[in-house]
Amino acid sequence: MSTLAIRAANLADPADCQLLLQLTDAYARDAMGGGEGLSEHARQQLPTALGQHPGLFALIAERSGEAVGHALCVLGFSSFYAAPVCNLHDLSVLPAARGLGLGRALMQAVEAAALARGCAKVTLEVRADNHVG
Repeated sequence: MSTLAIRAANLADPADCQLLLQLTDAYARDAMGGGEGLSEHARQQLPTALGQHPGLFALIAERSGEAVGHALCVLGFSSFYAAPVCNLHDLSVLPAARGLGLGRALMQAVEAAALARGCAKVTLEVRADNHVG
């Protein structure tokens, strides 16, 4: 039986940043992410940029110890709430791990992480052409 887990990515760890690059590129190559993959520039810059942006946090979904999904979040601020807000920018689950509830679990983990950071709300960015196939 496979075990499912969600953990915080360590953006100071090059291995976790490389893993996030791989998951983001897999998402971008999927029809749900546009089907084209990341640009060469993004592939080269993303691992370092993740660790340099102070408002980012990421979660990694694992199935039996293997990374199968991720959530990348960007913290912002709401003047109406006078509090931080969390934008869930990227959410992905690899095709082989879909249908196991990982997307829902990632969203719940994002909500918990946002609350722990004092966020007033979580927003979700969705591509206009993102349809479940």
